[in-house]
Amino acid sequence: MSARTAIVKRDTLETRIEAEIHVDGGGSGRFDTGIPFLEHMLDQVARHGHMDIRIRAEGDLHIDHHHTVEDIGIALGQAMADALGDKKGIVRYGHAYVPLDEALTRVVVDFSGRPGLVYGVHFPRARIGDFDVDLFKEFLQGFVNHAKCTLHVDNLRGDNAHHVAETLFKALGRALRMAAARDSSGGDTVPSTKGML
Repeated sequence: MSARTAIVKRDTLETRIEAEIHVDGGGSGRFDTGIPFLEHMLDQVARHGHMDIRIRAEGDLHIDHHHTVEDIGIALGQAMADALGDKKGIVRYGHAYVPLDEALTRVVVDFSGRPGLVYGVHFPRARIGDFDVDLFKEFLQGFVNHAKCTLHVDNLRGDNAHHVAETLFKALGRALRMAAARDSSGGDTVPSTKGML
């Protein structure tokens, strides 16, 4: 079986991003983005998704985090799409419910080839440290647009913003892991009646 890996470089006037993913890795994350809380969340995706993810980013953080967070999502989505290739033999669908104390979030993903984000997350406060929680949606929108997947994210309950964020990203990792897994019963076919995704 070929290794499902990819490296993507994205250079704009606002950011310079390099994202590397190994879908069948062991859960190792290495991040150098200048945004510590985002790195903490990306580490959840790597660990709970059992993927190796490396991201290096330089952005216009003197303005705010927006461009860098969005472009990291774009680059990671491109890397995921490249690593999965034609998607032959993958499960395609994945889902996870993840609790953390009082918080509970559900994430459902379909590597459908059609970008779509349904985002039902309402944080109890606007910032976690100096991180603007609105940027999580921007990250996910960039990711789904370029991974070409449909993603439903619903926070079912939670009073602590940090807990809500962690359940979101842990569930994202587990759902991606399930959807990207090789389907032991499906052979080497594309999981679609269209014959392509």
